[in-house]
Amino acid sequence: MNVGTLDRMIRIILGIILITLAYTGVIGVWGYIGIIPLATGLLKWCPLYSIIGIQTCPLHEQVKH
Repeated sequence: MNVGTLDRMIRIILGIILITLAYTGVIGVWGYIGIIPLATGLLKWCPLYSIIGIQTCPLHEQVKH
């Protein structure tokens, strides 16, 4: 787990917005890229964060899960 609560909520909201806009045709199919922030928010893990060593999840959140 390397995605903290605020980061997670932003990712989930952004992902849902992008997917909805793509689905309704407001933006092009590129909006389906929202699947990535949605998935990383739901899984609480970002592979890019792991590669570059970023962590927005406090230590106490890691221990609980």
